Amino acid sequence: MRRLFLDDVRDPKDCVSYTKNKIYNQDWDVVRSYDEFVDYIKTNGVPDEISFDHDLADEHYDPDMYVSSDQYSKKYETFKEKTGYDCAKWLAEYCISNGIPLSECYVHSMNPVGRDNIWGIINSANKILNKVM
Repeated sequence: MRRLFLDDVRDPKDCVSYTKNKIYNQDWDVVRSYDEFVDYIKTNGVPDEISFDHDLADEHYDPDMYVSSDQYSKKYETFKEKTGYDCAKWLAEYCISNGIPLSECYVHSMNPVGRDNIWGIINSANKILNKVM
């Protein structure tokens, strides 16, 4: 089983304490950016499981993520670096375009807005894939 962990700083074992999910004690391949994420999947195929972080650069960390989801969501347009949300969007489009089932997904991000946005993409992609597969 191949597992892919997307996070700019943490390692999978760092997530066990706050997610309470022991899956993070397993072996994972780790990527640190959008480009590494895309390259990994293009090279190795879609893994069995993927865990997403949202904030992949300093510019993504903002107090608004805890105050106003609307206010934080507007900032997506200003980000120069891509987020875990962008990775989830790319993965969803890749799987739908190629008729590939979506991986089992987890979101270990502490950013509540980013986490919800990633889950939204994953859930939407699964609905589409379930209709066509």
